[in-house]
Amino acid sequence: MTDRHFAALDDADFPTFAPGTVWLVGAGPGGPGLLTLLAYRALGEADVVVHDALVSPAILDLAPAHVERIHAGKRGGKPSPKQADITIRLIDLARAGKKVLRLKGGDPFMFGRGGEEAGELSRAGIPFRIVPGISSGLGGLAYAGLPVTHRDTNHTVLFLTGHDETGTVPSAVDWPAVSAAAPVLVMFMAVKHLPIIAERLRAAGRPQHEPVTIVSHAATPGQSVIETTLERVALLEDVPTPAIIVVGPVDAHRANLDWYRAELRSHVFG
Repeated sequence: MTDRHFAALDDADFPTFAPGTVWLVGAGPGGPGLLTLLAYRALGEADVVVHDALVSPAILDLAPAHVERIHAGKRGGKPSPKQADITIRLIDLARAGKKVLRLKGGDPFMFGRGGEEAGELSRAGIPFRIVPGISSGLGGLAYAGLPVTHRDTNHTVLFLTGHDETGTVPSAVDWPAVSAAAPVLVMFMAVKHLPIIAERLRAAGRPQHEPVTIVSHAATPGQSVIETTLERVALLEDVPTPAIIVVGPVDAHRANLDWYRAELRSHVFG
């Protein structure tokens, strides 16, 4: 990609991507069109892109060919770099005078460990910038016709992660409180432990027939949607990941709001 691709943005009031700095940037839920303009600009100016596994090749292809690409993806159950090593790499690259783009799927501050990395950069004296992205728990669900709030069904929503730093179900979660907190629950990284989570939600009072919607590879041509219930999630096999899981009544709106239907591989389970 050459500078002419960014000519239309030259007059905008964008911050300078200076050597020796790190930008922690959200890449959105998947599709390149959901990048922010600042994220798009950063891809054209970076010296090196340190990216997660969830960042699509189509997005990485927006960076010029000479830009170094470093895979730093962390996927459950697969060999992954340690978080400490990723942060050290960012610091070393910045100290070498590079313009370092740390590219994360979704939003870096929404279960993306962006706060941890930014904290380490701060302690190391490395200047950094946070560039928010569209979270898959918002934009990704919109591609499946799932509004996280709707005045006909819910005025509150709760976001939570399906595993802790050890890879197990979060032990500190108060499941009765979670169950009662909001009609709609949006869960990140929860596929592996979904049967256990569903059992705990049911034990905490959620109805066994409550809808559960699983959106895999959101906002990409490979997006798929599974619709089931809390009672039947234990029967699911081989759910594609990454996936966002929604518990609650907003599934009722999919019939009218599923605008991406022509490009979905959608089916109903049970």
